[in-house]
Amino acid sequence: MVRLLASIVILLAVVALVLGVVFVVQGVTKNNELKEAMRVEHIVLGVEGAETTGQVIDTLEEAKTAGDIIREHRRGIAATYEDLLGGQHFNPEDPRQLTYAQALNLENYLYLAVVAFGLVTISLGAGVFMIVTSLALGATGVVLLKLPQA
Repeated sequence: MVRLLASIVILLAVVALVLGVVFVVQGVTKNNELKEAMRVEHIVLGVEGAETTGQVIDTLEEAKTAGDIIREHRRGIAATYEDLLGGQHFNPEDPRQLTYAQALNLENYLYLAVVAFGLVTISLGAGVFMIVTSLALGATGVVLLKLPQA
């Protein structure tokens, strides 16, 4: 009975190890893809005094900071989209409305990157946890196998 339990625990350890490696590989791959996509877009924040001034934004922290700054500036144009339009339809020939729409688009892009980087972090954390758990399960399985048979 102990050998069966040990075998099951070792099998669970192998499954947890494989899943953990998959999560870590996916996390690293998606992180690299996100960074590369942001570098290709070459979005830089040209706001004086900002930590990311002149640098390509390609991390969660930089994207969050840039998104917050753009939101602040966009709200300087109008507090809300409804306030901007004043009950009218969007007019792409109005520079104020066009600037607002472009700022909103860039802000959304940056906040989407924040969410994506957050998911990458969760994937990496879950993968590492699964790997550590697999090591603990594997060690437990080996100890159970070495127990004297009753």
